[in-house]
Amino acid sequence: MRDPKERLIIALDYPDLPAALEMARLVGSEVGMLKVGLELFNSAGPKAVLAVRELGARVFYDSKFSDIPNTVAGAAAAVARLGVSMFNVHALGGSTMMAAARTAATEAASAAGLPAPIVIGVTVVTSLSDDEVRDELGIPGDARETAIRLAVLAKEAGLDGVVAAVSEVPEIRRVCGKEFLVVTPGIRPAWARVDDQSRFATPKQAIEAGSDYLVVGRPVTRAEDPLEAVTAIVREMASACTT
Repeated sequence: MRDPKERLIIALDYPDLPAALEMARLVGSEVGMLKVGLELFNSAGPKAVLAVRELGARVFYDSKFSDIPNTVAGAAAAVARLGVSMFNVHALGGSTMMAAARTAATEAASAAGLPAPIVIGVTVVTSLSDDEVRDELGIPGDARETAIRLAVLAKEAGLDGVVAAVSEVPEIRRVCGKEFLVVTPGIRPAWARVDDQSRFATPKQAIEAGSDYLVVGRPVTRAEDPLEAVTAIVREMASACTT
C-alpha cells in the first residue's frame, strides 16, 4: 500500500517565489508533491518549477491547458522538459487536444532523458455548484454527471487520470478502472474553513472514496503551524487506509 504522505499534494498558491519556497522547504519532504499553480507560475514563470525541483520535491504543475491541439501540444512538451511529475489539461478541450498533450509530453520527456509526466484531465472544478454547471454553463445534468462523462473521455484519449471531486470518485473508478488515477482537490479537514469550495470532503472521506492523490492548499499554507497541519492530514489519511 502506498505511503499516505506520498498521496498528499500541497498547493503553493502564492503570488511570489520566495514565499512559495519558504513553504516548500518547510513541508516538501513530508508530502508526495508540491503544486505550482497559475498564480505562482504567472508570477515567477518556469523558474518556479525549477526552483521547487531543486529542493528535491516532485512538482504537479496545475496548468489547466485548454486551446487548439497544436498549441496545447507545444505547451505540454515545454512543461515536460521542465521535469514536472504531473500536469493537467481541461477535459472540455476535447479528446484530440488531450491526446495531443499526452503524445507531446511523452516524446519531449523522452528526448530530454526525463520520465514521462503523469497527464490528467480537469473535469469540473470543485468551486462550481450543480446550479452553475447547469444554468450558467448550459451543460445538461449536474456536476457529477458531467465529471464522469469527461473522465471517460479523458481515459479514451489516453490520459493517466483526472481531477475530480470526492463525490465523483467511486463512479469514475467503476467506469474507468482501478488503474486510472483520480486526483481530488477541495480537501477540507473538519478543523479547516470551507472557503470557496462547493464540492469538498475530508481527507478520510477522500481516501475511503478511492482517491489516489489529495490536493490541499489553504488548510496547510494558512495554518498557524503548517507542518502540524500536514501531519494531522497524513494521520487522518492513514487511519482511512487501515479501516
